[in-house]
This record gives sequence, structure tokens and C-alpha cells, in this order.
Amino acid sequence: MSNDRPPLNPHPLSEYVAWAGNRNREPILGVLKEKLPKDPGRVLEMASGSGMHINYFAPHFEHLHFHPTDKDQEVFDNIKQLKMDHGNDNIADPAHLDLTDPNTWFNPGDKNSFDAIFCINIFQVAPISIADGMMECASHLLSDDGVLLIYGPFKVEGRFTTESNQAFHDTLSSYEVPEWGLKDVADLKKAAANHGMELKEIIDMPANNFTLVFGRVGA
Repeated sequence: MSNDRPPLNPHPLSEYVAWAGNRNREPILGVLKEKLPKDPGRVLEMASGSGMHINYFAPHFEHLHFHPTDKDQEVFDNIKQLKMDHGNDNIADPAHLDLTDPNTWFNPGDKNSFDAIFCINIFQVAPISIADGMMECASHLLSDDGVLLIYGPFKVEGRFTTESNQAFHDTLSSYEVPEWGLKDVADLKKAAANHGMELKEIIDMPANNFTLVFGRVGA
């Protein structure tokens, strides 16, 4: 794949998303190696998109079982094809999870059944309102000491941390799609507090991104 940045297109199967995914996957893998459980367990990905991330990460964690999810079921075939191409036996078939639709959030038997949840590059093109659903899902699905890892570019306390993030926000805003643009960490913290979750750590990442680490209050 060319190193040249393709035109902005948030569709999960676009060249732009593939380019961004290839650029950020190694730094994210480094965080996962630090934060994911060392014992056997289950890990859920929200907004899996094409499945490129979960299929890249899974072989590095043979003791873990990964569960991709997305609101757009059109991407499920692509996730399954990547799973087959890579021979990833520790990835489940994708499941429908739409953070705007509470009916898809979880089944009663799923309570406390995941040791970690991660979500990559969603908030810059999604409404901040999905943070509430994300935090409610996490509070239900995570084990007592489980973590929710959210990767992407964010504002911090109302401020852009770099000029490049300001420029990226301005580019997103120029498309005049209401939900496009960098969201504020403070809004995610507020949503977390509504569901017994709290921000545990902010990890600086390359290309002026962050990994936000959330867990249960007091855990």
C-alpha cells in the first residue's frame, strides 16, 4: 500500500481507513501488550469496521479470544475473510452492536464476561452521544478489573493539543457532517461517571493521538 494519504473517507472498507489502520497498528499493539490480560480471557472490539485491527492483533495473543462487533453488518464478510486468510482461530464471528441502539448492547448472560474492550478511531466521525452507550456497555460487560481502551485524536479540556489536531478537526468540519470532528476527553469522562467508570490513564501515542484507559471506579 502506498504511503501517500488517500482522500478522507470514513467508510470502514475505504482506502483511507486502511491507510490509517496500517499506520497506527504497531503503536496500538504495544499498548495492548501492556494492558491486555496475561491469563486466558475474552476481549471485545467495538466498531471493528473492516476487521483489519482485530485480525492483526489476535495472533500476538494466542491465550485470548477476540470478539469483533460493528453496527454495519455489511462489513461482517470482510472480517470473516480476514480471519480465514490469517488463520486466526481465536477470533469469534462478528456480532451486531450499535452504540446508538440499546437493544443491541448486550445479552443478560454477557455480564462481566470480558476482560478488556477496545475501540479504535471512531469518535472523530461519530457523535459524542455514543459515549454513553459505550460506557454502559463496558460497565455491564467488563470483569471487575477489566479495562476499556479508546484510541484516537481528542481535545483535552476544550483545547487542541497540537496544531495538526486543530487542522484535522478543521478538515473534518469542512465536510459539514454534524458529528465529524475531534471530541473532548472531558465528555468521555462525564459519560463514564454516569456508569461507574472512570478515566485511569491517558497514554500519548504517535501522530498526536491518545489511548484512553477506562476502568471501574475504585478498581
